[in-house]
Amino acid sequence: MRNRIQSRSKSKILSALLLAFVFSANTVYGGDTLVLGVFPRYSATVVHSGFEPIARHLSAELGRKVILTTAKDQETFWENLVAGQYDIVHYNPLNYIESHTKYGFDVVAMNEEENKSTVSGALLVRRDSSIGRVEELRGKTILFGGGPKAMVSYWANVATLKRAGLNKGDYVEEFAKTPTNAVLGVYYRRTEVAGAASSWATWPAVAGAIDVSELRVLAEGEPLPLHPWAVRSSLGTPLIKQIQTALLKLNLDSNGKNILKKANLTGIRIATDADYDACRRLIKEVGAIPH
Repeated sequence: MRNRIQSRSKSKILSALLLAFVFSANTVYGGDTLVLGVFPRYSATVVHSGFEPIARHLSAELGRKVILTTAKDQETFWENLVAGQYDIVHYNPLNYIESHTKYGFDVVAMNEEENKSTVSGALLVRRDSSIGRVEELRGKTILFGGGPKAMVSYWANVATLKRAGLNKGDYVEEFAKTPTNAVLGVYYRRTEVAGAASSWATWPAVAGAIDVSELRVLAEGEPLPLHPWAVRSSLGTPLIKQIQTALLKLNLDSNGKNILKKANLTGIRIATDADYDACRRLIKEVGAIPH
């Protein structure tokens, strides 16, 4: 009997402590926790080390906890978005266009990388490759980075191939888990051609990890707006504006710029839905099929 009484007493104490913790957390953060979903452009380790400082910055600026999460691949990331797991998202333009139309996400900002807010698709080969023109890729296997949802590494390069007279079926498609893996696949001679982005040489797992002079760009596509930051419209205008302001604040001082540098960014720029019309035109041209 005594053991049961002691057990109940301990249970009550633990319950009280838990309630106190929840009350304290709600007091500190001023309401509900927000989830920041970052798409798997890089490995999970790189995403967490690069974007966790941004999540902490948002927590401090918004007065509420912001939790960073990612996914093992593009398909899982999209499934999580559809399931309503994200409040703030950082993803590729194709993700944004679909989520804006179907799931009520509104863009508030976009990346600046290497002091630019645009990026192009890039088809890469080794420097010693005999391939000299896009037309010579007929019958070749191309390793596209990030899967069939990748706006730049896949669809922008599909557009380049189509403009050179190569339609789907004229080459063999394979997919790497991330764009970085596609670049490394060419470097280590696991494939002859990779579909990546024009910024490939600056990516964390590429720059300083391999001799980038061993690779060359066979062709680049048109400039497209860089990856957007969007928020669930149901959060309401005041909170959405706070989130946008907090992201843009990272540009203003050395501390913010150091935070951005960890995510391989040189800045975050304000963005509107119209900024992604160039992506919509490309999607229509190549026939990208939404989920």
